[in-house]
Amino acid sequence: MAQNGTTENGVTGANGDGSPPMPFPQPVKVQEIRHTKIFINNEWHTSLKGKTFQTFNPATGVKICEVEEADKTMETIDTGKPFLHSFFIDLDGSIKTLRYYAGWADKIHGKTMPVGKCLCAWNFPLLMFMWKVAPALCCGNTVVIKPAEQTPLTALHLGSLIKEAGFPPGVVNIVPGFGPTAGAAIASHMGIDKVAFTGSTKVGQLIKEAAAKSNLKRVTLELGGKNPCIVFADSDLQLAVEETQKGAFFNQGQCCTAASRVFVEEQIYEEFVRRSVESAKSIVIGDPLDPRTSHGPQIDQKQFDKILELIDSGKKEGAKLECGGVAMDDTGLYIQPTVFSHVKDHMRIAKEEIFGPVQCIFRFKSQQEAIERANSTEYGLASAVFTRNLDRALSVSATLETGTVWVNCYNALHAQAPFGGYKMSGNGRELGEYALAEYSEVKAVTIKLTETL
Repeated sequence: MAQNGTTENGVTGANGDGSPPMPFPQPVKVQEIRHTKIFINNEWHTSLKGKTFQTFNPATGVKICEVEEADKTMETIDTGKPFLHSFFIDLDGSIKTLRYYAGWADKIHGKTMPVGKCLCAWNFPLLMFMWKVAPALCCGNTVVIKPAEQTPLTALHLGSLIKEAGFPPGVVNIVPGFGPTAGAAIASHMGIDKVAFTGSTKVGQLIKEAAAKSNLKRVTLELGGKNPCIVFADSDLQLAVEETQKGAFFNQGQCCTAASRVFVEEQIYEEFVRRSVESAKSIVIGDPLDPRTSHGPQIDQKQFDKILELIDSGKKEGAKLECGGVAMDDTGLYIQPTVFSHVKDHMRIAKEEIFGPVQCIFRFKSQQEAIERANSTEYGLASAVFTRNLDRALSVSATLETGTVWVNCYNALHAQAPFGGYKMSGNGRELGEYALAEYSEVKAVTIKLTETL
């Protein structure tokens, strides 16, 4: 979905040695949307009821097209995320995931499950598609995908590539639609044995309930997070600022792993806040198709309004708004990167998943205090520790109640490393060898021998 062969002005070789400019991807700004129908058995179908729903470009508010409803430039247009993020993170991560599980396909013996079903989130529609489809196919399953109604176009385009690649009919099926109709119907379907979902905790609970009331299908849930970062005074301060900022504002904060709670030791608190504000103000906001842009619009009006309402609650409850906190005046659903300091644990911005570009910075005095406050949440998806002390890094990591702990880094995801949450952040694991267990069933066959040696 990108035109290669062009270069970025002023960019020299990777070693900075004056070598010729490296090829740089450029977006195809005029996209032809070819696939808007339901994809079943390698064929495109219209809705039985003739219903369609609209999908919009969140950067401009303009309708992209209408998609049939069932009871990587494209990724940028559909989600509003910066093009280079889509190209170098979403697309690259998808390729690595496919290659990783392709390597597992001939190493699984006698473990299969009849059918799998995936509900994909809107914040990473391409990457979440691959996280679920790759291990499911590797284990010999057929798959039904219901992409999020906000971002169906990437999944539908992948349907055309699946057919072109020669997949047998019926192996991968894509049914766009809404959660209460298409999603609920599949979650409660008696012929489906597995559901994998990435999204909100509320919807995850509904899916698990539907699974229990139908055929007790297995469920993997990757849900919300209110992820803590603990920054100790002995850490590399600038590194901690940069990594927590990337964690907070990547994908406009629309990320289940968003670093929304940053606990900073009191000796370095004021300097950490100062540098964080300086960094947030330097973020380039604009057209997602502009390579200079690192911050695009929110996904839709509902999410946009929710974020601004929570920002307003933070101001009312006494947190100090250091920067941002307002919508941009231009067309589109843009919110400035927002930093709050002097945040207290009882505030809504400290407890609720915002899913927007909001960083909350807390002060702490002792290691034990930081651990207790970091764990004082209903979520348990990811966390981070910043320190130069290896003993401290290991001991704190062991006590944090999250499925992933990053040390001196953030959002360091790899196809080989399992990913998933504790508590209300879900159950089961994606990626790595652990994901194979989610899409396979163990069977013991015992045979009585009539002859003995």
